[in-house]
Amino acid sequence: MKRRSLRLRLLLAAAISISLALVLAGFGLVALFDRHVTRRVDAELHTFLNQIVAALEFTADGRAEMRRPLADPRFQQPYGGLYWQIVDPASGDMQRSRSLWDVALDLPPAAAEPGRPQIYDLAGPNGTTLRVYERRLTFERGAGQELRFAIAMEEGEIALARREFAAEIGPALVLLALVLTAAFWVQVNIGLKPLEAMRRAVQAVRTGQAQRLDAEMPDEIQPLVTEVNELLNAQEENVARARARAGDLAHGLKTPLTVLANDARKLRESGQGEIAGEIEQLVARMRRHVDHELARVRLAAHAGTRRPARDSGRADLLRAVTGLAEALKRSPKGETLTWELAFEAPAMVAIDPHDLTELLGNLMDNAMKWAREMVRVETAGNGAEVVIRILDDGPGVPPAALAALGERGLRLDEQVAGTGIGLAIARELLDAYGGSLILANRLEGGFSAEVRLRKAHDL
Repeated sequence: MKRRSLRLRLLLAAAISISLALVLAGFGLVALFDRHVTRRVDAELHTFLNQIVAALEFTADGRAEMRRPLADPRFQQPYGGLYWQIVDPASGDMQRSRSLWDVALDLPPAAAEPGRPQIYDLAGPNGTTLRVYERRLTFERGAGQELRFAIAMEEGEIALARREFAAEIGPALVLLALVLTAAFWVQVNIGLKPLEAMRRAVQAVRTGQAQRLDAEMPDEIQPLVTEVNELLNAQEENVARARARAGDLAHGLKTPLTVLANDARKLRESGQGEIAGEIEQLVARMRRHVDHELARVRLAAHAGTRRPARDSGRADLLRAVTGLAEALKRSPKGETLTWELAFEAPAMVAIDPHDLTELLGNLMDNAMKWAREMVRVETAGNGAEVVIRILDDGPGVPPAALAALGERGLRLDEQVAGTGIGLAIARELLDAYGGSLILANRLEGGFSAEVRLRKAHDL
């Protein structure tokens, strides 16, 4: 059993509780049955005593005699289990049933008042125990003599009835325990259904399909839903403040860095090239970190998710690519290149429009920097995905460096402008949306960056 399974722990507790309750109920039922049987036996013995009294006749000399036997054949069968005995305390005369054979009941001294029954246990024939119902009656016809009437039944019959009842009720209680346990199992499953609904709601928030827990929960769980939503609100506010602070810091550093770059250029023009080179290296390093932090604050909203919510996850691929191509064509390097665009896939992809622009912008800018004559962007559908390939005819990447490509700050050529984090940003963006990036050298020469994203209508 899983120790942390609430369902199994509840089931085990229920099974133990039901078993204990039914065991106690079984003992209680047997005790009640025993009392009921005992009362029935006492009532039956009382009836037999009345029959004996009704069948009693007195002789001329005043002696009491049984003129006719009782109807129950056990009184006639030796040691048949039912016995009667009549005693005249004054004369010592005794009459007894044929079932007693040669045994006389050793009645205790009379304790009850005449006419009132006295019930007790007594040793019987062959080591048996008898339940005795005794009454003392006074008869006017017998010269006012008093007679003791004792009717007895072997308690073995009572014990046998008790055992038979216990044997019959035992399997019934076991079956009842199984039925109750199964019913409790169903009840537990029904009771835990809201937790499963809450798990799905939390999963929807984690995967970005929802922003808050909006499932209708029972009153016992609703406070937890409210607290989780408050936690999400607080986390969102903290992320927003952190993004704002990081953005303000990065933007605040850009102006001083631009001033330092200009100062380095002036120093180089004045003949202080060594100092200018050191400053330029520091400025380039700081710019890499600033640009990286600006990109990271864009990803902060997607932390802990594989893709954002549907409402913010649709972008026009055609518009993004053509817009970026037009902007890059106007750059000094872009004006010298041939730009080829080939679209064969759906226009909508599952990504935030701003993130798509930043993703493709980094990859297309990287291709433009290394291309000799041509940059080509082509798209194609692949099942539930859209494949975007950005190709250039540049020198490509040395095979030894290909595996490390995309690490933060890695630059293969310090002579080419850039921060060295464009591919790292692209990977982080794709990770946030469950996409992938494949970097490879082209067989015909140049470099290929292949992006895979989900189609928007599949979300």
